[in-house]
Amino acid sequence: MEVLLSLFKNHKFINRGFFIGPICPIYGFGGVAIYILLNKYMKDPIILFLMSVIICSVLEYFTSYIMEKIFKNRWWDYSDMKYNINGRICLECAIPFGFGACFLMYIVNPLLQIIFNRVSINVWKIVLIVLLVLLLIDLIISFKIIINLKNISKSIRCDSTEAITKKVKEILKSKTFLHRRLLSSFPDMKVMNKLSILKEKILKDKEKAKQERKNIKNRLKKRK
Repeated sequence: MEVLLSLFKNHKFINRGFFIGPICPIYGFGGVAIYILLNKYMKDPIILFLMSVIICSVLEYFTSYIMEKIFKNRWWDYSDMKYNINGRICLECAIPFGFGACFLMYIVNPLLQIIFNRVSINVWKIVLIVLLVLLLIDLIISFKIIINLKNISKSIRCDSTEAITKKVKEILKSKTFLHRRLLSSFPDMKVMNKLSILKEKILKDKEKAKQERKNIKNRLKKRK
């Protein structure tokens, strides 16, 4: 879905997602969660839609949070969009998940059930084994690249998140196409360095304190 959306918006193919291959785990877990938890609401499309929005938003929020804590990177950021929560989720992206879930439950799943029922269970076992092996290989390679990215970001010393992110992106451009892929897949990626975040917070607090002192002086002058 995201590849098609990127193709429509940017007029070029972009391999979206954390993995190198075509699998995007967050969508897979989301689809399975919707099928298991909301199958009983098939007769009420409105409830199905609203519950899907909630499930997908919760999944996206905690995926963003956990990945940021593990890899010290924020892979997407909706801070510039309206009705966002900590830049991790936003209403503009949550609503399409509801429509996607309805499309999945009412159209895609019934078609898949027909296909599954026409093929032998032994064939599906072989398909499953092949897919699991490919997924495992993809997982190992993808994690190796992300750990390498984490080490790169750790080695950089700058005063701001923006400066570190810029340097990390410059280094990625000089590496293999698998590393460069991250730049197109996650254009809003931000490297979360604890030291730079602390420095930014201190600077903001100083600026805030300075502004408060200025306001107090102005109020005192007006009283005089």
